[in-house]
Amino acid sequence: MAHVVTAPCNDCKYTDCCVVCPVECFYQDEKMLYIHPVDCIDCEACVPECPVEAIYAEGNVPAQWQSYIQLNADRCTALADKGHITEKQDPLEGPDCKKK
Repeated sequence: MAHVVTAPCNDCKYTDCCVVCPVECFYQDEKMLYIHPVDCIDCEACVPECPVEAIYAEGNVPAQWQSYIQLNADRCTALADKGHITEKQDPLEGPDCKKK
């Protein structure tokens, strides 16, 4: 079972989680991060690093964000040619960002 990046990351992109990932399974676009479901080893290292609490185990994704399970898979496939994100970057704090 993989982990999934959900709605709180949308427009509120922090990359702290990517730095601790031992298998480099994070991808990004201009709005948020995504976890590749095949590459994720379910180590949970990323979960406590997310300042907006956007990362869930696939089996624990809240009902209102279930669509993010497929979205993560689709976006990782689409972004594969851009490569993984492994280093911390400046955060994106858009107008909808609700950092905890």
